[in-house]
Amino acid sequence: MTEPAEGGPDMVSFRELARRLVADGVVETMSHQRLSKIAQEDPAFPPTVMIGRSKAVDYRLARPYFAGRVTRPGWRTDLKGAPPASE
Repeated sequence: MTEPAEGGPDMVSFRELARRLVADGVVETMSHQRLSKIAQEDPAFPPTVMIGRSKAVDYRLARPYFAGRVTRPGWRTDLKGAPPASE
């Protein structure tokens, strides 16, 4: 991958962000739909800008955000039944 010019932002669409996060090994899987949901729900998500009808984010801010993000996958009730009372 080519490095962006020094000092300038590296703005990417959510689709490109998902592709880069997986390619760089930051996350195992990611979709642009999931990125959109995270951006709506998490106030710590890096700032986004609208470019046409697409949202874009600076990859230099998004990569560390996802590298440090703690995930808590949901309980698969279809496979495991109801979660234990302690959760």
